[in-house]
Amino acid sequence: MRFPVLVEVRLRPGISDPAGATIQRALPALGFDGVGDVRVGKAIRFTVEAADEDAAAKLVDELCQRMLANPVIEDTEVTIG
Repeated sequence: MRFPVLVEVRLRPGISDPAGATIQRALPALGFDGVGDVRVGKAIRFTVEAADEDAAAKLVDELCQRMLANPVIEDTEVTIG
């Protein structure tokens, strides 16, 4: 079976986010007051072939740990289906 996957990767709380800080500093000049706590991440979409959803989840978890994210400084949120 083929499963659509969305992996969202974000820096862990407490890890400096220079891109988020740059965006946050620019927002008031663009007329967007009151926006705060800006954090930047990445979204990765793909499909995976697996016997069932549990097998797909295990495969995606390994993929996240080994390639898509740095588990020391990043958290991942996976949506399958």
